[in-house]
Amino acid sequence: MSSRLLGRIETIARAAFARVATLGRRRRPGLPQRILVAHHLFLGDTLMLTPLLAKIRQRWPDADVTMTVPAAFLPLYATRPYRVRALAFEPKEAASLRTLWCEAGFDLALVPGDNRFSWLAAAMGARWIVAFAGDRPGYKSWPVDELRDYPAVPTAWGDAVAGLIDGEEPRPYSLADWPAPAAGDFARPATPYAVLHVGASTPLKLWPPERWLTLARKLEQAGLCIVWSGGRGEQRIVESIDPLQSYVSYAGRLDLAQLWHLVAGAALLVCPDTGIAHLGRIVGTPTVTLFGPGSATICGRGRFWRNAPYLGLGAEPFECRNQHVLFKREIAWVERCGRSTRECPYPRCMDRLDLDEVLRQALVLVNDTVPLA
Repeated sequence: MSSRLLGRIETIARAAFARVATLGRRRRPGLPQRILVAHHLFLGDTLMLTPLLAKIRQRWPDADVTMTVPAAFLPLYATRPYRVRALAFEPKEAASLRTLWCEAGFDLALVPGDNRFSWLAAAMGARWIVAFAGDRPGYKSWPVDELRDYPAVPTAWGDAVAGLIDGEEPRPYSLADWPAPAAGDFARPATPYAVLHVGASTPLKLWPPERWLTLARKLEQAGLCIVWSGGRGEQRIVESIDPLQSYVSYAGRLDLAQLWHLVAGAALLVCPDTGIAHLGRIVGTPTVTLFGPGSATICGRGRFWRNAPYLGLGAEPFECRNQHVLFKREIAWVERCGRSTRECPYPRCMDRLDLDEVLRQALVLVNDTVPLA
């Protein structure tokens, strides 16, 4: 029997026992002392939970707040932004659950993404679980005590998840809210420099190689040192863009804490719609995000990051960015595309992004940016 299956069985058993044991006695807490944010999201989605963390801390200053995250993200949360404790959670590893069981006993649990993690929250002894309505299939939401609707109007996802709790919206993000994590030494670029992060979660978010190289050359002419960036396994993307190795590449060479410092020291970050775009907002670096299949509204700065030096560029509207599904929920105002490469062999939406416009907007952003307080 696989470790993942064992973990699921144990989680369901613990959740079922806890739900039955508290049947008829669960009530929404007025002043929760312990709060859990239960999820296992990608990097960008995890960082977009920051408005929720800010709102929790604003409303309940003395609460003990815990959030599950993939183990690889722990270094980013080592400085405990908003005094939140991050706990490693890997669904495929039953051993990671044993640490979570030791944390059992929460007054309130919030499930911002996939409602299957409401079972984890219940197994961790959460006495009141809140999540968004509409997830499919319905059994994922069985442990949920309170289902809330997504906003009825276009909203940045970070602002939307902050709506899982009542109260005034959180104060705008400040760099002081998230101290920089410690990181191992690495060779830093000469300043001022631009980070061109070229990797993405799907080939359908990649910009044509020749445009990246031309953008690099033009930014260099504007006075910026150029460095490439990418995640593990994305070195080949850099090689396809810059086969002559004209510029230094950090692709696959840095952990997340080091990448934080690389991006934080940059005068400019240009990247597709990927997790590093959200890291750019966290560290306050002028960031241009290239949107193709994704939504610049959902993944944009919204109200919480309204002061951030950030710009999302995408062809609006685009005829096949026409799916209205977010986390398996049908939402009328959502316009995005989750098609695979089998359904869409070439990303015309990314091809539509004009090189000269990207360059112009990037230079305007760099020249006009006032450092984020």
